[in-house]
Amino acid sequence: MAQHPTPAEVREFLERYPDISSIDVLIADINGCQRGKRIRRDALPKIYEHGVCLPGSLYGMDITGATVEASGLGFDDGDADRLCWPLAGRLHPAPWQTPATGQVLMYMQEADGRPFFADPRHVLATVVERFRALGLTPVVAVELEFYLIDRKRDRDRRPQPPVSPITGERESSTQVYGVKEVDDYDRFFEDVARCCEAQGLPADTAVSEYAPGQYEVNLHHRPDALAACDDAFLLKRLIKGVARHHGMEATFMAKPYEDRAGSGLHLHASLIDGNGANIFAAESPLGSDALRQAAGGLIATMTEGAAIFAPTANSYRRYRVNNYVPMAAAWGANNRTLALRIPAGPPDSRRIEHRIAGADANPYTVAAAVLAGVHHGIASRLDPGPATEGNAYTQIQPVVPRYWNEALTLFDRAAILPTYLGADFCRVYSACRWHECETFNATVTPLEYEWYLRNV
Repeated sequence: MAQHPTPAEVREFLERYPDISSIDVLIADINGCQRGKRIRRDALPKIYEHGVCLPGSLYGMDITGATVEASGLGFDDGDADRLCWPLAGRLHPAPWQTPATGQVLMYMQEADGRPFFADPRHVLATVVERFRALGLTPVVAVELEFYLIDRKRDRDRRPQPPVSPITGERESSTQVYGVKEVDDYDRFFEDVARCCEAQGLPADTAVSEYAPGQYEVNLHHRPDALAACDDAFLLKRLIKGVARHHGMEATFMAKPYEDRAGSGLHLHASLIDGNGANIFAAESPLGSDALRQAAGGLIATMTEGAAIFAPTANSYRRYRVNNYVPMAAAWGANNRTLALRIPAGPPDSRRIEHRIAGADANPYTVAAAVLAGVHHGIASRLDPGPATEGNAYTQIQPVVPRYWNEALTLFDRAAILPTYLGADFCRVYSACRWHECETFNATVTPLEYEWYLRNV
């Protein structure tokens, strides 16, 4: 599953960074949140030699960090520990932290060395392995949208855009791809770039998006889906850390503002053969027959995977017509109203951009579900139907569920994804999401008091 690091990696790190006194050992939980512990620098060699124990229940939690007993990973399992091991090449400083701190990304195993079934990183690895029999390797890139927000809430205790460090005024207008908006936060983005370099994260462009304070940072394409998702997981932590350093917050919440654009996680995927050639490549803007089949598989698994692409209550606020959030089972070339977009470019750049997931989604589980659909489509030679041109919102009925419980019900009835992600993982994922959904639905909100307390 993973390449074990060598003792030299630890020795070189400690020699290069004598000022680092502690290291955060991190795993990505089922929600895509960071879990782990902070250790002293003198304990680092022991972790590389013997691993570190963390409870398996970390993968049976809801977003609040509460253990979901229905997952079977709490008391039913004795809240048992498993061993976590460092990933090679993922030991780096965290330059935004004071005092100087390092971090290392880990993965979890059973006591006998088998990968832990509920670790989303392992789930993605098992899907990637399915492509080996086809002689193919997935190439993946992740685009993440996020908001910079003021640490102070507005008078209604809601988030608000930050105050520009250049003008001293609060952001209020939407300037898509506006250079001035990036210039206003040039020190923030310079620090993001510097920290990415220190951590070996291949971040590319930064652009302003469709609302005040909303930005996107793109990561390079990787012929290693696991590494691409490691990059995305660590980038989210980095951006939040750098934002705090600059007196702001960064949020990857799917829909932090009712009247402004949501934030998405767009996943780009293609496949290369043993010679490194892109099998989606074609002169046609619609790509090759293999790309068509992959699109067919993604359409076939679109509703099954909705609970993965939209994992929280807030995820479903983002699904609105004419808001750059595709909800129909449609594919085509160079069209942002489509769930499956083939970006413009030279023939050898043909790929599918999957545009359904929110920025609040776990990049590992999103990639696993997307690549499962791609594999299913190619293995079954599925036909996606005709490509869509023009505004898909006005042509095709939405199929993506608008409500959380509907998406979870479709996930529980799934016939395709469990054969890729594993029935046990799907059971744990469903239990955690249902627990969170039911807890959320049982909460009485301020809006209910405003509407109903005196009027009914």
